Amino acid sequence: MKVIVIILSFFAFNVSVYAQTAKVLKNVNDAGDVATFELDCTVKFQSLAKGLRYNITRHEFKGPEMKNTYRLLLVMDGFYSKTLNNEMTISAVLSDGTVLEARKIIEDDGFFDGACTLKIKDPKALLEANIDKVIVHADKDVIYPISVQNKAVFKKNLENIINAK
Repeated sequence: MKVIVIILSFFAFNVSVYAQTAKVLKNVNDAGDVATFELDCTVKFQSLAKGLRYNITRHEFKGPEMKNTYRLLLVMDGFYSKTLNNEMTISAVLSDGTVLEARKIIEDDGFFDGACTLKIKDPKALLEANIDKVIVHADKDVIYPISVQNKAVFKKNLENIINAK
């Protein structure tokens, strides 16, 4: 009986992960040498944590000398911070200890607009490690912990972007 309950709960978790993943949109520039693959955010952004949404983009360049580039756009809902500096640091801390980091220039009015882009240098390594938390280093650190279910949905979305043709 316990085995059946475990199997059903595993099945329900996998169904919920697949139901929450976003469709991948493909766009090719007019010259045909750059393709862009990104999550469909036309209806809503994917959620990484409460108040933290994301989009993943891959630019695929034609030719053997050019490599694919991957970017993770983070959008913090309602996050506006007045800082004394002219830039702010946003960090994604992975389970293996790696830190993806971006510096964001503060707007002319002294406020951070709540969006930044992190470059993903090794997307396959990001598939193997989980994002445990995202930290916005401002006048005080704001930490966004990532739930197990959101980690699974993020991994599936990243895998779909990597494998998109």
